[in-house]
Amino acid sequence: MGTVVSLKKKTDRESGIDRIVGLVSEDMQRVNELILSKTGSEVTLIPEVAAHLIESGGKRLRPMLTLAAAGMFGYRGEGHIRLAASVEFMHTATLLHDDVVDESDMRRGKASARMVWGNEASVLVGDFLLGQAFKMMVEVGSLPALEVLADAAAVIAEGEVMQLVTTQNTATTEDEYLAVIRAKTAALFAAAGEVGAIVADRDAEERAALRSYGANLGNAFQLVDDALDYSGVQATLGKKVGDDFRDGKITLPVLLAYRRGNEEERTFWRRSLNDRAVEEGDLERAIELMASHRALEDTIGRARHYGAMARDALEIFPGSEYRQALTEVIDFCVSREF
Repeated sequence: MGTVVSLKKKTDRESGIDRIVGLVSEDMQRVNELILSKTGSEVTLIPEVAAHLIESGGKRLRPMLTLAAAGMFGYRGEGHIRLAASVEFMHTATLLHDDVVDESDMRRGKASARMVWGNEASVLVGDFLLGQAFKMMVEVGSLPALEVLADAAAVIAEGEVMQLVTTQNTATTEDEYLAVIRAKTAALFAAAGEVGAIVADRDAEERAALRSYGANLGNAFQLVDDALDYSGVQATLGKKVGDDFRDGKITLPVLLAYRRGNEEERTFWRRSLNDRAVEEGDLERAIELMASHRALEDTIGRARHYGAMARDALEIFPGSEYRQALTEVIDFCVSREF
């Protein structure tokens, strides 16, 4: 059996997301109510599929970033509620589409929507949610916010296509991998932070700072997620350990182990990932190789680097409970087990 690397970092619970959850709880309740109202449709399959994922226990971290960013500036209007709901709908639509592309059986510990209703329903309901997201953006009446979120939607789609190219391709470079996660994951984190500043009518420097914070947070989040696929446990991940390996996904732990390995080890990676000729015991072998080449530890090290950049991006803002909450989100993302 391979060595399972523990990525847990013991921190005080207050260093997690408790603070941001508490600060935005009232606004988040309004976001949740808006989300439920916007999934309504006379086509009964739409609310069924949407509710399956929306109510499955996600932390709603991205919309919380929008609410906290707006709160940091003392914003008291209504626009941040619709923008936060738009961000969550974009994220949910992406998950529905991802599960079809990846042929995933599980999502957040339960059967994925595609397994219950099929690929066609998952894709079309995802499209419905994107449409609802853009309707809410228009209702806010902020062209800059609409532009930022529309750009993010286009970049996310580009990231999906880029990932199709890199899947099952061990020749992928680290730069190419990072380009995928910047598009697929970090772009929405960046937009979520920036629109919180936009709706509060802040200047270009503050918008850029929150965009940088979100982008670097998103990079860190995805790097940890990729490491957890080879080190976590199913109960906390909401998926089977090794799903990325079975799907032939080329993530940073794989790239590091592949590059640092000898020719016999690279042959193993090409057979199991490029050729998808996975045999009994291959996952354990993959984990062993990652351990011997410090692939998981170094992936987490890179995540911490991005976390440090996210922390630095917040330095231009005066000290406040909101800024502290946003800082603690970084610690949560880098040290999380789930």
